Amino acid sequence: MSAFNPRTPVWLASGLRTPFVKVDGPFAQLDAIALSVPVVQAMIAQLDGTRPDVAVWGTVAPNLTWSNIAREVLLDAGVDATIPAFSTVMACSTSMIGAFEAAGMIDGEARNLALVGGVESMSRIQLGLGQRLSDWVRGFQRARSLGQKIEHVAELKLSDVRLYIPSVTNRTSGMSMGEHTEITVKTWDIGRQEQDELALASHRKAIAGWEAGFFTDLVMPLEGTTHDTIPRKDTSLEKLGRLPPVFDRTSGKGTLTAGNSSPLTDGAAALWVGSEAGMARLPAATPRVQLIDFEVSAVDFRTEGLLMAPAYAVPRLLARHGLTYADIDLWEIHEAFAGQLAFHMKAWEDADFLRDKVRIEPAFGAFPRDRVNPNGGSTALGHPFGATGARILSQAVKELAALPAGAWAIVSICADGGLGTVALLRNPPSD
Repeated sequence: MSAFNPRTPVWLASGLRTPFVKVDGPFAQLDAIALSVPVVQAMIAQLDGTRPDVAVWGTVAPNLTWSNIAREVLLDAGVDATIPAFSTVMACSTSMIGAFEAAGMIDGEARNLALVGGVESMSRIQLGLGQRLSDWVRGFQRARSLGQKIEHVAELKLSDVRLYIPSVTNRTSGMSMGEHTEITVKTWDIGRQEQDELALASHRKAIAGWEAGFFTDLVMPLEGTTHDTIPRKDTSLEKLGRLPPVFDRTSGKGTLTAGNSSPLTDGAAALWVGSEAGMARLPAATPRVQLIDFEVSAVDFRTEGLLMAPAYAVPRLLARHGLTYADIDLWEIHEAFAGQLAFHMKAWEDADFLRDKVRIEPAFGAFPRDRVNPNGGSTALGHPFGATGARILSQAVKELAALPAGAWAIVSICADGGLGTVALLRNPPSD
């Protein structure tokens, strides 16, 4: 994707999110709209009587009771009904691509501030009828007479009576992201020990972030829950090492476990995207940084790892701006799996991969692993698919805004379907 050339400088400001909790936990009775409404209401309350010019909201799991969740959330939240709102979806990158879409709409005139976010309620997944049963029901409803209905009943086959149950498997491959990742970690020779060490570090950093108060102004209480419930203070390498593989249980070589993979999660998150004029509507203390550029990439996951797209996107984005790894002060990398984080970092240091596959001369230097996810990543914090983009961007904005003027950040998310989104952020130099 070509360089981002907005009509006016675009800023990101940190927003609010719910605590992230495991599926069937404290938010089990809240669907995606009910999870989103409190976040939107709290975000709008920050504007002190003004309003955003547009709203973008997304979720990944389908639901037949709405077609535009963004609009439904705003209406249920009781905010100004004249705010245009549209929905977006891009698997795990949903609310990050929503931020990019909003950035493209900011013009410094008619559109100065966008409310962007996403949600996932894995506890309230709607089941549907299989396609053949759906076709049969439609035919039955069209029958005009009792005789026609009786004839139609006779046509129903037992094999047609099936439910559609949404799952986390890829439609094309029929495999889950975890099964795909098991293949990729073997390809890149990523062992169990390395994955468990990364997972442990993620939990420790998340716990430390909570104890230091980092998340206090990013996470709002909901349903009596005030903190993320997934980070484990009591975990250890020994405990992680005792967990069995969950995606490859038969070969004896499986390395992905419940401990080094992000769990199914309920939660909602939001952030602000706007011009300088839009940022002026927010409280002065709201952390904000500039969106310099972004990259959206895709790989053919039939021949490449399903989650490998950021391995291509990051070097391309850096090369476009003449930056090296050492120039980036903060790296926020989505951890769908600790193994996925590991093979991304390994690929970014692999000269042959950069030269032969990314087709960029490998002149980026050693990857600074000590600058990655300073307050924990998705393995520890959780991963509500539609909300992760807003969570990780808000977190990065707050972290980067606290660094010296001129500091850079990369925010990276891999997504099902062989997709990836990467943002280049900067805490602008002082005038």
